[in-house]
Amino acid sequence: MKKIISLITLFFIYQASTAQLFTREKVQNNQSMDKQTLSWGYYLGTNSLDYKFDYNSDVENIQTEKTFSFNVGLVGDVRINDYINIRLEPGLVISARNLMYPVSYFNGIIPPEELNDSDLLREVRSTYVYIPLLLRFSTQRINNFKPFVTFGLATSLNLSSNEKNPEDNSGGEFRTTKNTLFYDIGFGIDFYLYWFKFTPSIRGVFALSDEIIKDADPNSPWTGNISSMKTRGIFINFTFR
Repeated sequence: MKKIISLITLFFIYQASTAQLFTREKVQNNQSMDKQTLSWGYYLGTNSLDYKFDYNSDVENIQTEKTFSFNVGLVGDVRINDYINIRLEPGLVISARNLMYPVSYFNGIIPPEELNDSDLLREVRSTYVYIPLLLRFSTQRINNFKPFVTFGLATSLNLSSNEKNPEDNSGGEFRTTKNTLFYDIGFGIDFYLYWFKFTPSIRGVFALSDEIIKDADPNSPWTGNISSMKTRGIFINFTFR
């Protein structure tokens, strides 16, 4: 009974403190910041990207080993009204993914005794120039907080692409396209600090176009059964304005 009473007490304390945080009037920092028609900033962040595979036939899935990498870029913001903004956020997204192939992919192509680790693993490094155009919908400012959601499209240029390389997986080269189209959806919160606005956000990114370059051999164990390969992942960005 004492534990239940303690939990109920903590619950009401939490509710009271939360209500005061968001409803009690406070001195607002940077009150004129959101009135600017044009504003600028920059962001730093991290990402976790993998691939979504579609296959020509039902086989064991290729596994993607994800690595945490980083993003950096600029923010250009156009104010439409108090609740809607248009944003352009060009940046650099650096990522690395390891594709791990099942042994079954090589049945009848490479004898098991001749397989080695380099046959079963392909490392795909990507350096995207990522340019999203976003529509941002915000709530009313609550003291020094303002939640929002974003939607938009992005284009990218993969500086690490080997699309034009004449070598393919038979020579150890896993090739990907140079240009990719994405859709981008996310949410975050503006924190109005004394000197600037700090904005953490989480974004989901999903490629709309196929990124794989097929090998010359249509029966290649690395690309033959792949119908499409599209990036998907999460960005966690911290914006300063």
